[in-house]
Amino acid sequence: MSTDNKGPFLQAALLCERALREKDNVLSIIRIVDRWHVRTPPRAPEDTLPAFAFPVTGVIAFKSGNFKGKKTLVLMMNAPDGTSSELGGVPVLFEGDERGVNVIMNLNIQAQIEGLYWIDVLLDDDLQTRIPFRVIYEYIVASSTAEQIQP
Repeated sequence: MSTDNKGPFLQAALLCERALREKDNVLSIIRIVDRWHVRTPPRAPEDTLPAFAFPVTGVIAFKSGNFKGKKTLVLMMNAPDGTSSELGGVPVLFEGDERGVNVIMNLNIQAQIEGLYWIDVLLDDDLQTRIPFRVIYEYIVASSTAEQIQP
């Protein structure tokens, strides 16, 4: 194995319900998610699906390795229709060795298309990984609570 340890190295990239930074600076990640079910009434074929916004927490963690310095972390969302939008970006400082950065981002993702979305994790425009999540529309069928009585 090569000892050429450059870095920074991706440790984790995920979406979750909540992330806690404890008093001792240790992260607790609560309920990792990669699928959202949106309940909606049936639609005519020409109707558009209702827009859906969901709050979610993005957790991105890197270890420095031999790299020391500043970079910019950016999250880009790619929708199933090919459109993309920036979810957010932050400057990060790498101090070297086992030191790293843990970025917790509160995201409010907007979706109006059913399907597979990808969030690109970029450091200074270099793709590090992609986080998938799927939006599924579930159509609610109205049921009658009244029963007909046969004579």
